[in-house]
Amino acid sequence: MTFSSRSKRRNALNARAGSPAPARERGAAIISALLVVALSAILVAGMLWRQQVQVRRIENQRLLSQAQWVARGALDWTRLILRSEGDTAAGITYLGGLWGVPIARTRLSDFLGQIGEVRAEQGAETYLSGSIEDEQAKFNLRNLVASPAPGVMQMSAEQVAAYQRLLLSLGLSGQLAKATALQMRAGLSQSATRFQTGAPGGASAPTAIGGGTSSGALSSRPGIEDDDEDPAVAPLLMTSVDALLDIPGYTPETVARLRPFVTVLPTTTAINMNTAPAEVIAAVVTGMSLSQAQTLVARRQTVFFRNASDVQLALTASGVQSASIDPNQFDVNSNYFLVHGRVQHERAEVDRTTLVYRDPLTHTTRIVRVKDQL
Repeated sequence: MTFSSRSKRRNALNARAGSPAPARERGAAIISALLVVALSAILVAGMLWRQQVQVRRIENQRLLSQAQWVARGALDWTRLILRSEGDTAAGITYLGGLWGVPIARTRLSDFLGQIGEVRAEQGAETYLSGSIEDEQAKFNLRNLVASPAPGVMQMSAEQVAAYQRLLLSLGLSGQLAKATALQMRAGLSQSATRFQTGAPGGASAPTAIGGGTSSGALSSRPGIEDDDEDPAVAPLLMTSVDALLDIPGYTPETVARLRPFVTVLPTTTAINMNTAPAEVIAAVVTGMSLSQAQTLVARRQTVFFRNASDVQLALTASGVQSASIDPNQFDVNSNYFLVHGRVQHERAEVDRTTLVYRDPLTHTTRIVRVKDQL
């Protein structure tokens, strides 16, 4: 065999031995390309998903902002109703007033169409509903603490007894009355409004528990002379009925039972005998039973009370002979109202509860506090 033939044979063997190498390289390249494509698809899909979520979040924020503006406009409309009621009702707040008519779920476009708004169709996907609640128809827990003299802050014996009667009529423990008064006083001890006994034209301070008085100087424990001491650390000022859960003895079921009958207002107030339920009237009128209060409420449904004399006559007709009307504790008008409003704007929903104060002299309204449930 010649050298050339041996060289050719060697080259042929080498060619046959090295042929699988390019095939393996092509297979690895295809797999790598597929992995790169899959990874790129995953990354692009993630980016698109995050972008879609961000766009959705921005849309939700826009819808929520629009719903809040609609709720603000509805509140302004409600305040206008309260002002107009104050101008035309001659200082009387009763259940038959325009303020007492709830608004069922209604399209915003229906309201806009009634006033001739050219863009009324834009509110076709927006719904409004709400109601107004008279807060002076309830027992005001702020009345449990009185300021009989400048710089003096004590528990009111009359109001504590009235709250105790209310608790007992609702099937609750009467011992919660004094504990609530102590909590209220302790929360007021560090408040700037602790000596504010009423709004202009409102109730003055009733008789207080404890005979001690003090000077007008402000201190950490102003005018506390009774045997029950406040806690070392003052609790937060009570601003809502839910704050009762901070007092030992109250449960969520107890608070739910009390909610239709009690409230917490910034100042002491009188009970509106035109709107108060029978349970509250029986509690605040000394010597009055629940059945007598129900008789008075039934009488009130035909003719509302215009003044204290009408209330006195109604009490006498209900069988309460010795009851006397204190203008600081009983009234026929209200200054505090709780406005419940619900706005549904496409996907966004806003539940807004607003405490509104109506000035009895000027009939102007002010927003005391707002609570949104989104």
